[in-house]
Amino acid sequence: MSLFKLFIIFVKIGAILLGGGYVILPIMTSEFVDKRKLVSHEDIIDYFALAQSLPGIIAANISMFIGYKLRGKWGAVAAMLGVTFVPFWSIVLLASVLASLINNTYIQGALWGVGVSVIALIMLTVREMWQKSNKNRFFYTIFILTLTTLLIFKLSPIQTILLFTTLGVIFKRFKEVGE
Repeated sequence: MSLFKLFIIFVKIGAILLGGGYVILPIMTSEFVDKRKLVSHEDIIDYFALAQSLPGIIAANISMFIGYKLRGKWGAVAAMLGVTFVPFWSIVLLASVLASLINNTYIQGALWGVGVSVIALIMLTVREMWQKSNKNRFFYTIFILTLTTLLIFKLSPIQTILLFTTLGVIFKRFKEVGE
């Protein structure tokens, strides 16, 4: 696959990616696993998890991982530029006319519709990640503890990610030592 073709694929993905990084998982799975068979389901899930744990835009991060897998460093650059191309120019255009659009009934209705669609896509992402996860006693323990820290103790998402990343590393280390 040429760098230009990779760029164009990611331009198309970026053009339909409404709702941010959590919506990208089903789109990437459809495009690169089901349709083109270039990446495995496991790779997509791993890239998504890594993309979430790194600073920056989730969609750009996961795109760079896929681009890198397919074409190396320049593939990562082409994928990142492609996935951000349409959103960047859309923001530039919208910013120039935002004041006149903000009170438009049709625009408000369209944004409401997009919001509802994004909720459905996020739920689809959660379902897919849940199905593909390696579930064992440790998984369920961490899942319940994570929910507890977020909902009851009100830890920030960053604190929660750091805490459970550290616990995951410690657990994996002890498991390797025990084997």
